[in-house]
Amino acid sequence: MLSLPDRGDPKPLRWVGSSKEDVSAFPKDVRRRIGSALWEAQTGGKVGYARPLRGFKGAGVLEVVDDFAGDTYRAVYTIHFAKAVYVLHAFQKKSKRGIATPKVELDRILLRLKRAREDYEQWLRNEPPTSR
Repeated sequence: MLSLPDRGDPKPLRWVGSSKEDVSAFPKDVRRRIGSALWEAQTGGKVGYARPLRGFKGAGVLEVVDDFAGDTYRAVYTIHFAKAVYVLHAFQKKSKRGIATPKVELDRILLRLKRAREDYEQWLRNEPPTSR
């Protein structure tokens, strides 16, 4: 039997805005692929198809892109925080011009990253002292 290295307890997954509902609305195969990437992030790993999102240098913001049935789905998450993984945004890319993430989506991700940072700080303040 093949054994995997023990990476410890998974970090909690926290969802920002409508990201959980948005991922839930994706096709099953896309949800599985995104779920695998998030699980790897929670356990300290990174799947090969998760890539740093351009424009977020050093912030640990990653993107999973999945093409399915002629459509493109994207999920953006951050591993910037030591004790949690935050899903910032998930959307179906509508634009047929290029592969760049549209500005409106980048603005939403930036806003949600700020909200995640605020949530994380509040969450740490409320965390029991024994788990810090």
